Amino acid sequence: MISVIIERHIADDFASYYENVCQEILSFATDEDGFISGESLHNAYDDNHRVVIAQYRSIQDWQIWYSSEQRHQIMAKLSPMLQSDEKITILEHKTNSS
Repeated sequence: MISVIIERHIADDFASYYENVCQEILSFATDEDGFISGESLHNAYDDNHRVVIAQYRSIQDWQIWYSSEQRHQIMAKLSPMLQSDEKITILEHKTNSS
């Protein structure tokens, strides 16, 4: 399992529209093979700083969703309200090799 952290900084006055588009993204993502769970959070001290944390079965499953036409179409709606490009971090459990 991997965790994907997506950080976004939205422009002022776009909070409600952002939330609607995020729900659309999440509804499509949940139908994708390999999606386990996800949540959308906001910074307690900066309402324009948003974080999505999603769990996927594998990096390959994430990459399929990331490259999908559905995600590209939704991101076309979301990108204009972002102050900067989203930052994506992929985390996985480190395995000990003997």
